[in-house]
Amino acid sequence: MNPSIARDTPPPQTQEEATALHKQRLRAELLARRKALPEEDKAAADALIGQRVLHWCAAQAIHSLAVYQPIRREPDLSAAYNALAARGVHLCLPVVVDKQAALEFRAWQPGDMLEKDGMGTLVPPPGTAVVRPQALLIPCVGFNEKNYRLGYGGGFYDRTLAGESPPLSVGVCYHFGRADFAAQAHDMPLDALLTDGAVDAKSLP
Repeated sequence: MNPSIARDTPPPQTQEEATALHKQRLRAELLARRKALPEEDKAAADALIGQRVLHWCAAQAIHSLAVYQPIRREPDLSAAYNALAARGVHLCLPVVVDKQAALEFRAWQPGDMLEKDGMGTLVPPPGTAVVRPQALLIPCVGFNEKNYRLGYGGGFYDRTLAGESPPLSVGVCYHFGRADFAAQAHDMPLDALLTDGAVDAKSLP
């Protein structure tokens, strides 16, 4: 065998590497589809997801919830946040304190001041009260039939849910985000998954 050919032959992929590559490609496809979603369709989907979030919170008697500020055309659930605050639910927002750590959560209500962090995400400023929410509202790029989430690959929510006595977790995603992919060792399943499509019975209480 020609030695140069042997040196240029890539080693076989492990199952973990193959899964990671598949998720990377799937992430790119779903983000492109989300980017192309017409504004009118997006607004209707966001409103429906928001109503399902309100139903889930009421059914689970949620009194404190970590929400999110949308980036990269994630569902905009600001109307639901306003409704939750009006019901007396205490809201908070996630903050990245270290790229290898779990998320920190800072108290927030609609109208409170926010500032951009080092990753360009709007967060409550330093000095805001740090809280421990009862549940997390988590945006998803995609999800599979077992309620495993496809995110951006940073692992922040997985590390947060891997801790002791983790909060409840409810993912939100557009219906076209349902996909076939295997979970990796670090992935944590969500307790519920809400979309703008047909509601899966196991995703609601």
